[in-house]
Amino acid sequence: MESDLLRQQISNMRQSLFVEEILEYQFLQLEQLQDNENPNFLQEIMTLYFRESPKTIAIIDQALEEHFNFPGMHKYLHQLKGSSASIGANKVTKEINQALECFKGGDIQGCKAAVQRLKQEHNILRNRLESYFQVSLSHENN
Repeated sequence: MESDLLRQQISNMRQSLFVEEILEYQFLQLEQLQDNENPNFLQEIMTLYFRESPKTIAIIDQALEEHFNFPGMHKYLHQLKGSSASIGANKVTKEINQALECFKGGDIQGCKAAVQRLKQEHNILRNRLESYFQVSLSHENN
């Protein structure tokens, strides 16, 4: 009984990540790569993403504060976009696209605002996935 409730909770949590458009199909593709030989594949990929992406976000944020025409800004935004898209981080990727548009147009305030929203969406994604993985892990241990 408890196992059924936990399984339903996991399903609801997962579904809400898609309904709220926090995640998209790429996440499902990564999930399908998980098997008995690699039971923690998805969690390992997410751990790597959340280890590296804050560093890139910090570089972008600092560059915006110091000098908007930072030559590597485009590179760092695209690097973050690629890694975020590869895990299916939909809302994060949308904010990166917005920041890129503002950057191309020379709109420093728009770019700063997009990066602030990007940081918020990144934190939401991290918190929601941490909760999801904790509940999933507790189910596996039962």
